[in-house]
Amino acid sequence: MIDFYLNGRRQHCSDVTADTSLLELLRTRLGQTGTKEGCASGDCGACTVAIGEPDADGELVYHNANACITPAHQVDGCHLVTVEGLARGERLHPAQAAMVDCHGSQCGFCTPGIVMSLFTLYENQRRRPAPLTQDRLEEALGGNLCRCTGYRPIRDAALKMVDYPQADPEWAEDTRLAGNVAWLRRPRNGEPAAEGHYVAPQDLAALRALKAKRPEARLVAGGTDLWLETTQQLKALDDIIDVRQVAELNAIEETAEGWWIGAAVTLARLTPLLAEPYPAFAHLMHRFASSQIRNRATLGGNIANASPIGDTPPVLLALDARLRLDGPRGTRELPLADFFLDYKRTALAGDEFIAAIFLPRPAEGTNLKVWKLSKRREDDISAVLGAFAWRLEDGVMRDVHLAFGGMAAIPRRAPAAEAALEGRTPDADAFAEARAALAGELTPMSDVRGSADYRRLAAGNLLERLRLMITAGHGRADDADNNNPATKVTLDAYAH
Repeated sequence: MIDFYLNGRRQHCSDVTADTSLLELLRTRLGQTGTKEGCASGDCGACTVAIGEPDADGELVYHNANACITPAHQVDGCHLVTVEGLARGERLHPAQAAMVDCHGSQCGFCTPGIVMSLFTLYENQRRRPAPLTQDRLEEALGGNLCRCTGYRPIRDAALKMVDYPQADPEWAEDTRLAGNVAWLRRPRNGEPAAEGHYVAPQDLAALRALKAKRPEARLVAGGTDLWLETTQQLKALDDIIDVRQVAELNAIEETAEGWWIGAAVTLARLTPLLAEPYPAFAHLMHRFASSQIRNRATLGGNIANASPIGDTPPVLLALDARLRLDGPRGTRELPLADFFLDYKRTALAGDEFIAAIFLPRPAEGTNLKVWKLSKRREDDISAVLGAFAWRLEDGVMRDVHLAFGGMAAIPRRAPAAEAALEGRTPDADAFAEARAALAGELTPMSDVRGSADYRRLAAGNLLERLRLMITAGHGRADDADNNNPATKVTLDAYAH
């Protein structure tokens, strides 16, 4: 049973298979056909909906999400808003009215998803007013593609809608709605919510017991990658353990040495934590897919997926992150560098799962650069990602960590190139040796995002870029606003 509210009305949906997507539930079971299927992979945003969940104060907070790759069962205990739920008769919501007035729609196929991203931006702006900068607009709309209008009219609508008279949907006047939704999320006597082969444990003990009983079950948190198996490959996902509600996996524990980040912490929630100690890492998060994805995808999922082009593993490798693995037989820790074994193969035992990721605090004088190369700035996958950490001590490089994605079957460090720089002044000769070592120790593949030759050349050029920025110092205009005086952890993450 999925028990939730849809546009202010309570819904009870039974006999929903484990691998039903939210988009399928909306269109085929609930008749909400305003939400469109475009790519079925979370890339185009045509299926965008808003999911409301109670915050610590009991207020409903909305985030946008791709319905095509959101497991339907995950809206249990939520308030789901679709484009049908915004207007009140002939009176449009400001997001809709601004799109009309600014001529932001032509064929209209993508328009419902754009409107829903604008709706979440509008709601968040009402809760916490802030200037609608270009960065905020890109963050809000970067996951919505439009093939007809170009984007200026849509941007104009985003800027204009906040000046319209408030016109709330009818359901927004229900003062009991937030409390009713919160009641649906009540603890269920320690028993996992279950239907068929979809189970959602709520604590670590229940998850361990399920893994012991069903070691072959697939774990899902955000579903942003796993769900492609059913939408793109048409595979059945009939044995699912949903870890999204496990309290311990959603915790962030701060210690003197760093942070233990629960594996189910979303990337959207992680980003503010990174802003002060690792601004380069935080900036990368704004280029990780789209807001729809970041609102659902988790740090643990991005690691466990073991993709050679995942965005977070190279940065975590450069920062010496560690993992806490858990399961029925107990817990163990290991360096992230020992987790990736081969393409899509990890050190996880069949009954284990990632419980938490340890992110160390930056040592005094640590520098971090992160550069992602992709065909588009927004909503794209890396061709090459380089993450570089080091200290300068008496003019020489110390604690050099060079990590890459897209350069091997797994995300990995480049120890030979690191050795060529360790203890050396950052001059042309040292970096020439490092580039030569890098070319010999990494074997990139060729695919649609870039040939092996391109990747090899690009990775070497990133090292040369690193040399030029080190020798130029940290006073450049593109570093000035992102320098952290306490740790000298600097920011630089651009598309090429």
